[in-house]
This record gives sequence, structure tokens and C-alpha cells, in this order.
Amino acid sequence: MFTSESVTEGHPDKVCDQISDAIVDHFLEQDPSSRVIAECAVSVSILFIAARFASDAVVDFPNVARRVIRHIGYDQQDFNAKTCSVLTSLKELPVEEHCCFDERALSEDEIERIPARNQVTVFGFACNQTPALMPLPIWLAHKLSRQITHVRREKILPYLCPEGKTDVGIEYRNRRPHRIHSITVTASQAHTYEPSLQKIRNDIYETVIKPSFEDEAIKPDQNTDIFINPEGAFISGGPSVHSGLTGRKTAIDTYGEYARHSGAALSGKDPLRIDRVAAYAARYAAKNLVAAGLADECEVQLSYSVTLSRPASIQVETFGTGRIPDEELVKLLEKHFEFRLAGIMRNFNLRRLPQIVKGGFYEKLAAYGHMGRTDIDVPWEKTDKAELLR
Repeated sequence: MFTSESVTEGHPDKVCDQISDAIVDHFLEQDPSSRVIAECAVSVSILFIAARFASDAVVDFPNVARRVIRHIGYDQQDFNAKTCSVLTSLKELPVEEHCCFDERALSEDEIERIPARNQVTVFGFACNQTPALMPLPIWLAHKLSRQITHVRREKILPYLCPEGKTDVGIEYRNRRPHRIHSITVTASQAHTYEPSLQKIRNDIYETVIKPSFEDEAIKPDQNTDIFINPEGAFISGGPSVHSGLTGRKTAIDTYGEYARHSGAALSGKDPLRIDRVAAYAARYAAKNLVAAGLADECEVQLSYSVTLSRPASIQVETFGTGRIPDEELVKLLEKHFEFRLAGIMRNFNLRRLPQIVKGGFYEKLAAYGHMGRTDIDVPWEKTDKAELLR
């Protein structure tokens, strides 16, 4: 049995991720050549933003943060967009000439001369357990979390607060999902006295759990353990109950611990950070190999060195499900995929997506996963190389 966890956009860690990526969006909307690293910490009535940047853009950091908090839906007395204190520690860096380039206009030789500048190993994963080629536990956990937010925003369950958490346990046989072992949903509510614990459990089951499994091939059965607010009423939730930090939910952002992931945060970094964009490139490669039918499960590992533009190492692991040897799959990746920093940025148009996508691009990724997204047009989720690989 394997369990994966998801959280709603109101979880304090996710509040920080969304604010960090909203700051990245605001810089790139105005100046696609911006360099920015933004990190947040949040607690009762207070938000702290630390940022380093080099850009021609002008960003009102507190205003961006308050907009995100308001959009998420926090209006409790202890934490809301109007009254929370926003502290900033900002450092403006000199613009570095080697970062001011338009990757769309570079020749192949020029792309080759732009190094990764970070020593990091990243992982991409895909499997044929779901239509999005994601592991089933994290796919279902995200689906439940989204549904909690939906019933709150649509006032189907108007007493809910923004924070919620879900866990889904899947029983596997021969590495294939067999049945739903357990489901846990924890949703926060505004008041102790309303509704009763039994009512919120009934409501969550009818409006969150049942709709989430309507179109799934594997559904809960009579032996599935279902836990709804198992520790009792969860009042208010959010920063008024516990603190949050940017980058603390990397497993939720990727594959729900079903596959390996880098220890580096994804949110709060501009596209010149290889530890962010290479994770997307690795997912793209793994997903296309599985979509091509060359493996049922595939993990792509990319290891970068500071001075090189290409990965120092590319490895593929198909866990015994590959149609051809893993070494041959590596050769296919080297031939057909772009893993150089400037090449990834160019192919995915990563610097300009915040200008193209209404309401920001990276902020949307900061909740419900950077991988496996079907609700927005994400370039690394395309399977446009599957036929070529096949």
C-alpha cells in the first residue's frame, strides 16, 4: 500500500509558494530578463518576504502578497489580507550581462556556451496509471484537494475555511493499482459550534469524495477505510494555527513520494535556475517515453555541473517495464530532447509565459502540483515527441 498527500491552496506552506511565484510572475511580466529569488514565511498575522533580484521591473511586494492572500480566501480575524503585517528583506543585485540574453535569438553554439551555474540532480517521472501519466495516489489526492476548494469557493459548503489536507492510499499488486485502501480528508471550518462533526463528515463524503471518484476506474469499495476529520473539528486552519515556508512541499509539487525528486524548491525562482527548469525538462522526457509505449514507468535523472551547459549525466530507470534497454532510452533522450539551460528556456518559452497566461503562470503551478497538470497549458506536459520516439 502506498500513500500520497496533497494540501489545498490555503495550507500555510502553499500560501508561501503562491506568493513567491506571484512575485516571479510580476517581475517576468514587466521584464522577461529578470533574475529573482523570492522566499516567504508566514505565521499568525505576519508574513515575511525575502527576495534578491536584478531587474528593470518595479514590484510592490506587500501588494502582491495581499492580493494572493485575498484570492485564497483568508478573512479570519487572526489572518487576512488587510491587517496582516508584511515584512520584507529585499536586496537589489547588479544586472549581470551574461544573464541578459534572448534565448529565442541564440544560435546552437551560443546556447552551448551558457552553463547551468548550479550543481544539482533533478528527476522526472511518468507512469501509465492515470491519463496524465502520473502515479495514482498523488493524482487522486490532488483531485480531492481541488474538490475541497471548489465546494468552498462555490459556497456548496460555505462554512469551510481555505486550509485542507488529503491522503489517498492505494493497494498495489505487481506494481499496478489494485484498489483504494484508504482515504483521509481533513477540512477546516470557521466555527466550533457549526456544523456538527457528523454533518461535516456527511457533507464532505457527499460533495468531495463521491464526485472525485465518479470518473475513476478504481473506486472506493466496502473495505476502503474513509477518514474525514479523524481528529475532530479543525477550526480556522491556516497561518493562525501553524506556520508556513516556501519550498516545504516538494513531494506534493512533484510525484507524491512515489518517485524521487530533488531537494530544491520549485517555487520562487526565475527560469535561469536549472534546479527548477530541469525538473520540468526531466518530466517532459519521462512522460514522452511512457506515452510512446517504450515503458510503463520511467524515471529520468539529470545531473548538472556548475560549468557545463549539458547534464554531466543522464540516466533512465524503467523498473523492468521498458520495451528496450534503459541504455538505449538514454540515447533517444540525448538525440531528441533539449536539456541545456538556455535550450529548455527557449523550447518551453519559460521567461514569457507570465506575459501570455492571464492571471500569471507560475502562481498557478504553486498549488496542486507542478507536474501532471491538465487544467492549464503546461509545455512540459505535452506528449508531442511520443510519435517520434515510437
